[in-house]
Amino acid sequence: MAEEKKNTTQNKPQKDHWFTIDGITKEAKRVRWPKWKTEGNTAGTLQNTGEVLTFSGFFALFFVLCDFVVTFLLKFIGIGA
Repeated sequence: MAEEKKNTTQNKPQKDHWFTIDGITKEAKRVRWPKWKTEGNTAGTLQNTGEVLTFSGFFALFFVLCDFVVTFLLKFIGIGA
């Protein structure tokens, strides 16, 4: 049994020790970083950020207006202060 255990541990491939400065540098070079500006068919980071801010602002305004309308209707029918 002891011989079987030795054989199984010897057949395992060595682990890749990526958590070193060299390994981190290699991984950072492999990453496909996004572009800031729009290039060709792909949207850049600035365009995506603008779209998110516009979308968020629109819905914030929408919900504030909905709140005012509901408040007005409740006051109109006599519910609320």
